[in-house]
Amino acid sequence: MAKGGRSEQVCNSSLLQSKRYAQAESELVSKQNHSNQLSLCSKICYAIGGAPYQITGCALGFFLQIYLLDVAQIHPSHASIILFVGRAWDAITDPTVGFFISVSPWTRFGQMMPWIVLSAPFAVASYILIWYVPTFEHGKLAWYLIFYCLFQSLMTCYHVPYSALTMFISTKQSERDSATAYRMTVEVLGTVLGTAIQGQIVGSANAPCNSSYLDHNSVNSSTTPQNGNDTHHQISLEDTRKAYLIAAGVIGSIYILCASVLFFGVKEKKDSSAGKLDKPVTFSQGLRLVMGHGPYVKLVIGFLFTSLAFMLLEGNFALFCTYTLGLRDDFQNILLVIMLSATLTIPFWQWFLTRFGKKTAVYLGTSWVVPFMILIVCLKSNLILAYLVSVASGISVAAAFFLPWSMLPDVLDDFKIKNPTSQGHEAIFYSFYVFFTKFASGISLGISTLSLGFAGYKTKMCTQADAVNLTLKILVCPAPIVLIILGLLIFKLYPINEKTRQLNKMKLEVLRDDIAQLDTDSSTV
Repeated sequence: MAKGGRSEQVCNSSLLQSKRYAQAESELVSKQNHSNQLSLCSKICYAIGGAPYQITGCALGFFLQIYLLDVAQIHPSHASIILFVGRAWDAITDPTVGFFISVSPWTRFGQMMPWIVLSAPFAVASYILIWYVPTFEHGKLAWYLIFYCLFQSLMTCYHVPYSALTMFISTKQSERDSATAYRMTVEVLGTVLGTAIQGQIVGSANAPCNSSYLDHNSVNSSTTPQNGNDTHHQISLEDTRKAYLIAAGVIGSIYILCASVLFFGVKEKKDSSAGKLDKPVTFSQGLRLVMGHGPYVKLVIGFLFTSLAFMLLEGNFALFCTYTLGLRDDFQNILLVIMLSATLTIPFWQWFLTRFGKKTAVYLGTSWVVPFMILIVCLKSNLILAYLVSVASGISVAAAFFLPWSMLPDVLDDFKIKNPTSQGHEAIFYSFYVFFTKFASGISLGISTLSLGFAGYKTKMCTQADAVNLTLKILVCPAPIVLIILGLLIFKLYPINEKTRQLNKMKLEVLRDDIAQLDTDSSTV
């Protein structure tokens, strides 16, 4: 009887010990999962790393065209060559850099981070030289073409790995979406910062326009405004050029600061479900790879048209406000209001897509701007209404910034599930998305600048011919609206809805568990 009691006691003790082991193991797993979660600090540091691309891109997008035409005083045909070739070159470098990143070795800092850090100082130097006006006249085309292309290449070495880093900061969709929301908020803040720095510094030193067409020598020596405004009494074209350089220096300093925060604040992690490319992928192989995945093609083409619409609007809006609306002294503030409105709206779109789905967010967010684009073209110079339209337009700008980068990881997850033996292509997918967008935007900006030249655009004039104003109206309203409609029609074919997203999430978790189990079994053997 005593022996049976001791046996039962030992059995109960063993059972209790097993329960304690199981509980301890469960707590350990829970702690490991908690430690693997992406912290708020990491999300913020990751988001800050995206600011340089938007700050410099916003400054170039809004101001480069008017800078080349009115400050550097390059002929419109030469300006169109610079804008088109620069964007086209930038587009070509994206997949090239993507391939090199995909086959680059994993270091103790990660695979993406070395590209980001090493390219930053050289990108800043070339960016500053874009905003410098050389003393010679005949070599200006080559000067701006070289440094614009060089900067775009170096920025690609920063932005492509930074974009692909989304897939290496966490394996969870919810954390990636959250980090993307933080990133887009900071990036739109970056556009606000870029607009504010460039617009306010340059706007405070805006050289007066000419009421009649003068040759370049007369324009260069002009220091007295034709309208008698004392504010510009001592401002010359040289002062305006210095202001552009000062703005470039400030933006360059912010670039270095953001890259440093990203490097020290974010840890790059390997995805257990992703392998390493066995050998380098050629351009044609990469193109076949990404174009063979249907959801990716539909997503890219849909956003290609909608992105083009906003780029066309962005590239010509400064000229439109200056000449067509007659808001020469206010256009930088109008741009600032648009970007500030977009910044404040990013959290709304993050909530909206979690509540109603990403496809619904695309339809509403992209089409929201259309009536306001029509309204601002139909307006005569009305500053208050222009500001109201700018606030409303910022809502669509926020959606255009946020949604593509939020949906690309979903496509990559879908690709991983359908191609489990073909992994490690994150940088290629991101780089080709940027490639198609930039190449098309280069064509659109080159054509728009060339169109202004054909319409009779004159450098530094207070007013432009009716043909120029009509061209600007077309470039900021009918053309973008047509592109938006085409993009939304194509996007109807995009197959990844919320149900598909959740199903893919479950399949990826199973895939990672299977790989982890295989690794455990192999290490045990």
